[in-house]
Amino acid sequence: MKDNESLNHTKWDCKYHVVFIPKYRKKALFGALRKEFGPIFHELVRQKGSKIEERHIMIDHVHMLLSIPPKLSVSNVVGYLKGKSAIYIARNFRGRKKNFSGESLWARGYFVTTVGHDEETVRKYIINQGKNYKKKDDDNQADLFPDC
Repeated sequence: MKDNESLNHTKWDCKYHVVFIPKYRKKALFGALRKEFGPIFHELVRQKGSKIEERHIMIDHVHMLLSIPPKLSVSNVVGYLKGKSAIYIARNFRGRKKNFSGESLWARGYFVTTVGHDEETVRKYIINQGKNYKKKDDDNQADLFPDC
């Protein structure tokens, strides 16, 4: 039997395969920027009481296997994750100090599917995402902010 998470009156095992992309599907997630996302995503998801079971950041999309408690909606967690990570990147890579509007890193939507008894298959799929792609140079990071 699997180890289930628990709340006061609930035992749960809710896992979701989530995929989202940068705005205009720019090949922007690589180099120093790509290395920043791992710790950012883990901290933001932890703040929502959720957990990243598996993740893989490609140059033009992100795959995650998220464990989200039933008291939270998937859209709430994913929206928080995308919004706060975009703010972090804007402040640390574009030199913004105050709140701002009109800046965006991520496209509006995302893909999500529930993971049932085929969790191991989804884990392998996420881990093996990078095997068919060539590595990008850190020099290509300029694609993220073309107006700079």
